Amino acid sequence: MIVQTKYPWLLVLMMLCSFYTNAQENRTANQITSRPSVQANLRNEDPIIDGKVIGDLFWESLEPLGELTQIKPNIGAPASEKTVIRVAYTDKMFYVSAICYDSNPKAIVVSDSRRDADLTDDDSFLFILDTYNDTQNGFLFGTNADGMEYDAQIDNEGQGNRNTNRQQGGVIGGTNLNWDADWEVKSEIGDYGWSAEFAIPLSSLRFTAGENLVWGINFERNISKTSETAYWATIPIGFDLKRLSMAGKLNGLSLKNPGNFKIFPYALTQVVNNKAKEPNKTDTNFEVGMDLKYSLTPGLTLDLTYNTDFAQVEVDDEQVNLDRFNLFFPEKRPFFLENAGQFTVGSPGEVDLFFSRKIGIGAKGNIVPIIGGGRVSGKIGQTNVGLLSMFTDDVQNLGIEKNSFNMARVNHDFPKNRSSIGAAFINRTGLGGGNSDYNHVMAVDGKWGLGQKAQISGFLAKSATPGITNSDHSYKIQWSYNWERWEMRAAYTEVGEGFNPEVGFLQRSAFRKPEFLVLHRWRPDNLFNILELRPHISFRQYSDFNGNLVTGYLHIDNHWVWKSGLEIHTGTNFTTEGVLKDFNIFGVLVPKSKYKHQEVQLVVMTNQNKALSLSTQTVLGGYFGGNRIATRATIRARVGDKFNSSVIINHNKLNLPNGELTAIVLGNRLAYSFTPRMFVQSLVQYNNRSRITSVNARFGWLQNANNGLFIVANIVKDKDLLDLLDTQSLTLKYTRSFDLLR
Repeated sequence: MIVQTKYPWLLVLMMLCSFYTNAQENRTANQITSRPSVQANLRNEDPIIDGKVIGDLFWESLEPLGELTQIKPNIGAPASEKTVIRVAYTDKMFYVSAICYDSNPKAIVVSDSRRDADLTDDDSFLFILDTYNDTQNGFLFGTNADGMEYDAQIDNEGQGNRNTNRQQGGVIGGTNLNWDADWEVKSEIGDYGWSAEFAIPLSSLRFTAGENLVWGINFERNISKTSETAYWATIPIGFDLKRLSMAGKLNGLSLKNPGNFKIFPYALTQVVNNKAKEPNKTDTNFEVGMDLKYSLTPGLTLDLTYNTDFAQVEVDDEQVNLDRFNLFFPEKRPFFLENAGQFTVGSPGEVDLFFSRKIGIGAKGNIVPIIGGGRVSGKIGQTNVGLLSMFTDDVQNLGIEKNSFNMARVNHDFPKNRSSIGAAFINRTGLGGGNSDYNHVMAVDGKWGLGQKAQISGFLAKSATPGITNSDHSYKIQWSYNWERWEMRAAYTEVGEGFNPEVGFLQRSAFRKPEFLVLHRWRPDNLFNILELRPHISFRQYSDFNGNLVTGYLHIDNHWVWKSGLEIHTGTNFTTEGVLKDFNIFGVLVPKSKYKHQEVQLVVMTNQNKALSLSTQTVLGGYFGGNRIATRATIRARVGDKFNSSVIINHNKLNLPNGELTAIVLGNRLAYSFTPRMFVQSLVQYNNRSRITSVNARFGWLQNANNGLFIVANIVKDKDLLDLLDTQSLTLKYTRSFDLLR
C-alpha cells in the first residue's frame, strides 16, 4: 500500500519542529528529573476504614509524605492548607489516607455524592497510580468530604482526541471515566477540616508481581474556597494529574499475585407495553446471564460474558444533526469499558478503527442481542495485550444476521521516552452462511516522545471488504508540543475513498485533512483578578480526492479565566462549506455551492462551586448561505450534597435561502443520592424535530461497582397522531458478585 499526501509542507514543518524540540530539551532536564519519591510500607495488619485518620495508630505509625505545591491560583507556592498523606499496603490491599486541614471547615464544599461526579470544584482529594511504571497508563481514584467514589482508567496520559464531535462524555480515548473498580472509601468532617481513607484491593488493579518494584504515584488536592489546586509531584501549567511521566515514585513494593476469580450472575424481569402496536397487550420477559472475571496473571485478565445485558445503563443524550456528517455517541456499557483504552486505535471520535458500540447496537440504535463472548486484556511486561471475541444473534425483522466480532491488539511501551509501537487486527464475519460477508481492518500505530515537551504520533490502516479494492487506506501523523505555557499541534489525516471500517466509526469518509493549533497560557499579575488568559488560533480543512474543498474552519479565540471561577471565551470563526451535491436539513434544501461565512461565538461559565451555576455557548453567523443562531446552555442547581439538577437547552435557529427551521433539544437531569451507593436518577428529554419525549428513570442500590439492585423505567412518546409512538417499559435487574477465592 502506497499513500501520498497533498500537503508535504505540513510534514516538513512537523519534522523541523521535532528537531528543534530535541535540541531544546536539555533546557528543562533539571525540572523533570527531580521527582519526589516515597518508600512503600508493607504491613501485616489492616486499618479500620471509617474515615477517622487522626488518632488512628495504624496511620500515625507511618511517616507522612511531603507537602503539596500549587498550580493555581499561585503556581509554585505551597498549598494554602496543610495536607497529611500516608500510604501503606498488605499482600491483598493498597491503602491511602489523607488529612485535609481547613482553617474554615464551614466553607467546605460538597456539590455531588454520585459516583464519578466531577471533583474539580469540590473540596476533594485524588491520587493516581502508574502500576507498571510505564509513564503512560494508570488508575485514578478520588473522593470529596462526603466520601463519594471517583475512579477512572487512564490511557496515554489522559490524551484523547480533541475534535469537535465530542458532544458527550464517554470513552473515545485517554480517560475512561466509566470504568468502575471494586474498592472502598470513607470520610469524616471535623473542626480540623476533613479526612479520608481509601482501601483498594490489589485484585482491582493490574500490575506486575515481583520484588522491589516501583510504581508511579501523584496526589492532588482541590480547595474550593480559594479555587485552588495543588500537587505532590509538581506539574507545569497546561497539564494535570494524568501527566504520569511527571509523577513521583513509590519504591520498594513486593507484590504477589493476589488472585482474582469472580462471577457476576444476574437475573432480570422486564414488562413492556407498546401501545402503538397492541395497546392492550403487555409483554413480560425474564432473562438470566453471567459475567466471569479471572486474573491469568496480576496484569492479564480474562473476561467472559453470556447473554450480556445492559439494562441499567443510562440512555444516550439526544442530538440533532444539522450537517452532512455522522454524530458520535460514546460507549457506556460496563463490559466494554475495562481496558477500553487498550482497544482504541486511530483518531478517537473521528476515525475509530474499533468502536465497541457496533457490537450489540444496530445502525439505527436498535438492540441486537449479544449471545456472549470473551476478552483477554492487560499487560505482559511493557507490552499491552488485548484480545476480544463477541457473538451477536440475528434480528429477523431488521434483516440483521448473526455475526462474530474479533479484535487483536498489541502495543509495546518504551517508558523512558514516552514512546510506543503497536498493531491491530479487527474483523467482522457474518454467520449467515455466505463467504463474502466479512470486513477486516489491519493497522499499525505508534508515538515517539521527544522528551517531556513534544511527541510525534500516528497510525496507518487498511481495510478489506468484498467488492472494494482501491483507496482502502487511512492514516494520520501528528506533531504536538506542550511546554512552558505554549501548546502547539500540527497534523494530517487521510481517509481513502474505499476505506471501510465496519466495526469502527467514521465521522466523515473520503477526506484529506490538515490542521494546526497554537495556544499560549498567560498568567498576569494583578490584572482585574484574572487567573489566566489563553489566546489561541486553530485551523482545519477537509478536502476530497478531486481537490474540492469540503470544509474549512479557522478559529481565533481567547479564554478569560478569573480567580473567582468565572470563565469567558470570546472567539470568531471563518468557515467555508463546499456542498458538492444538494442535501436537506429536515426538509430545507441546501443546494450545491460553496459557502463562505464568518461567525462569532461567546462561551460563559460561572463558578461551578456555587449552588446555582451556568454554562452557555452561543454561536451567531452565516450558515449555508443564510444565518444561524445556535445556543447551548446548561443550568445546574444543587441542594446540599444530595440533590442535583441540571436543565439542558440546545436551541438552533436557521434562516436559510430555501426556508427556516428551528431545532430544539431540551433535557432535565435529576439525581438524589441517599448514600454514595444508593441513588435515584432521571433524564427527561424532548426533541422537537423527531417530536419525541423520552423519560429514563433509574434507582440503584449498589453492592459494589455495577453490581446490586437496579429498577429502570423507560417511556418514549411522540406527538404524531398517525403512528402513536408510545412505549413503556419497567425493568427489575439484580446483579451479584461472588469472589471465588475468598
